[in-house]
Amino acid sequence: MEGLQVTPQSFAQRAYTQSAASTRTPRDSEFEAISRITRRLRAAAEQKTSDFSGFVQALHDNRRLWSVLANGVADSENALPHQLRARIFYLAQFTDQHTAQILTKKAEVDPLLEINLSVLRGLRHSGGL
Repeated sequence: MEGLQVTPQSFAQRAYTQSAASTRTPRDSEFEAISRITRRLRAAAEQKTSDFSGFVQALHDNRRLWSVLANGVADSENALPHQLRARIFYLAQFTDQHTAQILTKKAEVDPLLEINLSVLRGLRHSGGL
C-alpha cells in the first residue's frame, strides 16, 4: 500500500462514496442509465459520418434500454399506474421501429433523443433529483 495516505479527507470521501452507493434508489439508477445512454447516443449521432459503427452501437444500446423498460412495465407486479406503464411500453415500441428506420436512413435520431430527455425530465421532477 505504498503511496496510500490516509487523511481525514480521504477517509470522509470513502465513507461518503460508500454511503451514497448504498442509498441509490431504483429511480436514481434508471436516471443514470438513461442519461448515460442519451449522452452516448447524442455524441455518436454527431460523429456518425466518421464512426458509423459507433452510431449503430449507440442505437443498439438505446434500443436495449427501451426493451428492458418495456419488460419492466409489462410485469404484472410493476407498481406504476397502468396508464403510465402503457405509455412507456408504447415508447419502447416506437423506439424499436424508429431505430429500424434510422438504420435504413429513412429517419433521424432526434425523436429518440427527445423521448429520452423527456423521460429524464419526468424522472427528475417526480423523483426529487
